[in-house]
Amino acid sequence: MKLTKLFFAAVIVLSANATFAQVVPAGPVSASHLVNINIPEVALLDLKVASGTTEITLNGTAPTVAGDAMNFDNATDSSIWMNYSSIVKGNFSRKIFVALSDDVPNGLKLTVVASELSTGGAGTLGTASGELTLSTAEQDIVTGIGSTYSGNGSSKGRNLTYKLNFADTDTPNYAALRFLDAVPLTVTYTLTDNL
Repeated sequence: MKLTKLFFAAVIVLSANATFAQVVPAGPVSASHLVNINIPEVALLDLKVASGTTEITLNGTAPTVAGDAMNFDNATDSSIWMNYSSIVKGNFSRKIFVALSDDVPNGLKLTVVASELSTGGAGTLGTASGELTLSTAEQDIVTGIGSTYSGNGSSKGRNLTYKLNFADTDTPNYAALRFLDAVPLTVTYTLTDNL
């Protein structure tokens, strides 16, 4: 009888263990983790030339015959290229403004034009404003810049064309001109958020 009781006890114990065992079904099993993606904000601007420095000199041409006027037909320069890179937040945009460090000599004006973009860039490159007469006041030269890059180096980005001329080309104020060896003016370009 003891043997029968022992047999039934063993059957009950084995049956209980079988009840709690789990069978894993065949099929996909998955695990997951997070990936954080960070895109930094970028605002970079630089001026480039093919060789040398970005310092330019614009000269009036003196007459060679008595009675002729000075002219500024050749007082132009297109050697500087403006390169920029930008990554903006959300739907914001940026602009580039330009200003002079000091006034242009009396009777004269200094203008600049930013060209359309050359090849090599992509994104929301912005729109150039056309010819600006430079002064100490900040003026927008490129607006509507989004996430973009213009390309790096001379012949990339926007070509800047400077021209020195009489302030009023129709009726030049010749009496305002004075001899000057050199008038150093700093032209500053600033890439900033549109506010």
